[in-house]
Amino acid sequence: MQGITHRDIQRLRQRIQLAGAPRSGEASRPARSAQARPIRPGGAGLAGEVRETPLGRYLQQDQFYPNDRHHGRFPIQRLQEVSAEWLAAITGGAAPALPPRRWAFVDTETTGLSSGVGTCAFLVGVGAIEAGGFRVRLFFMRDYDEEPAMLQALAEHLRGYDALVTYNGKAYDAQLLENRYRLNRQANPLERLHHLDLLHAARRLWGERMPNCRLGTLEAEVLGVTRRDDVPGALIPQRYFDYLRTGDPSGLRPVLRHNLIDIVSLGCLSAVALAAYAAPDQAALRHGQDLLGLARWLRSQGQAERSLQLYRKAVQAGLPASGLFASLWEAAQLERKAGNRNAQLRLLRDLARVANAYRAAAFEELAKHYEHRERDYDRALEMTRNAQRDAPSAHLDHRERRLLRKARAPRPAAALEIAGS
Repeated sequence: MQGITHRDIQRLRQRIQLAGAPRSGEASRPARSAQARPIRPGGAGLAGEVRETPLGRYLQQDQFYPNDRHHGRFPIQRLQEVSAEWLAAITGGAAPALPPRRWAFVDTETTGLSSGVGTCAFLVGVGAIEAGGFRVRLFFMRDYDEEPAMLQALAEHLRGYDALVTYNGKAYDAQLLENRYRLNRQANPLERLHHLDLLHAARRLWGERMPNCRLGTLEAEVLGVTRRDDVPGALIPQRYFDYLRTGDPSGLRPVLRHNLIDIVSLGCLSAVALAAYAAPDQAALRHGQDLLGLARWLRSQGQAERSLQLYRKAVQAGLPASGLFASLWEAAQLERKAGNRNAQLRLLRDLARVANAYRAAAFEELAKHYEHRERDYDRALEMTRNAQRDAPSAHLDHRERRLLRKARAPRPAAALEIAGS
């Protein structure tokens, strides 16, 4: 192999200098404020507008869904019914009541599946509710050198919003964008926004019924959206790398479409979920498992009476065996805390009648009732032995021995006279 000569080094230096030199007329051209111009034929080959900013260029694409359209079964018009109070309701007051038109629905497509510093968000979509419908704006960097301009434009756009709605965004999208803003030495516009990650609300509401709570699963089951020719999320980074290598945009067009649908689905699912959390008594839920999820959320919020109403509705609507027995057990605990002893006993006896995961616990609760409230030690002993057959344990052994002593102990004379009268 030939060695590198002095002439080779000189040629390399010349190429580097030429590559770094300003283009003709570029050095004297002042930086322009952001403005739109149609994309050039033979350029990126993607629909949209090339936007020019003081930090460079990026591609922007806008899509508008008018109120008379549907997303699957969901009428876009229903987004006009979203209330400012719903955000406060689902966050337990952590976020104030903010007008829905000040909510930004955000999703990213990235160069990797982690949120580490080596991963970029090459596409960021922002959805917003407007008077006439739902608008989505996509911010796309056609190459790595367009990232500063794209991030700056995104930050400027987000100034018009006070709340951020994402799907798994707290664990991924928000962290990734924070890293990119830090590395580009730009202020992070997400810091001041109240952040609602809808994934957690979705899991509580639909987790009992759905095989998983991926956005694609929920949009199909809840909204009736069917995607055609969609790109699996795991393949999206490679699509972007192929685009950078070849300049062929054909593989990337479905990626922009994927992001667009993600954001519209996020907006529509937010309307469905937040309505249920804000007004659970009027929630238009048909499945018992969804009602069960909502009842559990109310219980976690300390709203026992409203939670009990939904437990009853869930049982009436129909539940699989595991959900039914869990509902009866959880409702029995709420009835006890509310002081409704008779209602609690009815539920415990229902649980004790058939084999289920809560049967032993129900027998033990009945044993406590007969021992401490009715002083019927024989019946309490019977309930304890029943519990032992289903789930033997040391503490039940101890309870049985204590009850045997109490049952054998002579009762006071007055009690005997009353019992015999």
